[in-house]
Amino acid sequence: MALLKRSTPSASDDGRMTLMEHIRELRNRLIKAILAVVAGTVLGFVFFEPIWKFLKQPYCRLPQAHQLDKDKCLLFVNGVFDSFFVNLKVALMFGLVVSAGFWLYQLWAFVTPGLYRNERRYTVAFLGLAVPLFTAGAALAYFIMDKGLGLLLGFAPEDTLNLLTINDYLNFTLGMLAIFGVSFLMPLLMVFLNVVGVLRFATVAKHQRMVVFLLFVFSAVATPSQDPISMLMLALPMVGLFYVAQAIMFFRDRKRDAAEAAHARAIEEELDGPVTTSDPET
Repeated sequence: MALLKRSTPSASDDGRMTLMEHIRELRNRLIKAILAVVAGTVLGFVFFEPIWKFLKQPYCRLPQAHQLDKDKCLLFVNGVFDSFFVNLKVALMFGLVVSAGFWLYQLWAFVTPGLYRNERRYTVAFLGLAVPLFTAGAALAYFIMDKGLGLLLGFAPEDTLNLLTINDYLNFTLGMLAIFGVSFLMPLLMVFLNVVGVLRFATVAKHQRMVVFLLFVFSAVATPSQDPISMLMLALPMVGLFYVAQAIMFFRDRKRDAAEAAHARAIEEELDGPVTTSDPET
């Protein structure tokens, strides 16, 4: 229990923490976050069957021609340890998702003391928007996954049967969910960099065509299936979110430039104002 005891930063007179206090604080936060993930992983093992049934639905929605048994949705196990590792992967992913609120809070609590008040507010808004955007991307991947799988498996000759292993399918599924979810966060990162003054709208607008092209290239390379349907279903929402982020950056920069111009005029008027001098005879 001593490892989980919160350290009290009181080493320096200006309220700053020493290096060792930072290390102890990071250790305590990491231990708490890991324990939360472990607890979520245990729940994942307990509720493996309904979780796996949910993850398997995109494959089960495929036409019957791709199934070995016309009445059942079957995947195959090749290795001795494949079943265990599939359970472990599913449980770990479930644990990461379920405990995300707690370990994100631990990360936030560790970073917050080094931020200004306005930066803390922006970070809270960033995290608040990141969760629904990631969820939207993962949900899109879940609902279009069967289209990509059907297209790829459809290239097999008519006299062959696809024996998809459970491990390959799980890797494909988790990769699609993660890639789509993280990709939907890229426009939010653009806005965040603009808010903190790192990235300007003029810079993005100057390279707009190149950015759109790179989004399509990224979609083609990042999607695990690399089929045109999945690529377009990832690229088109990313381009749309990119233009939304660009519009937000435009209005923010215009407001910021107007405020800076007004501040500069106020300083100039103050410097150009009447100068009073004292009478040396008084």
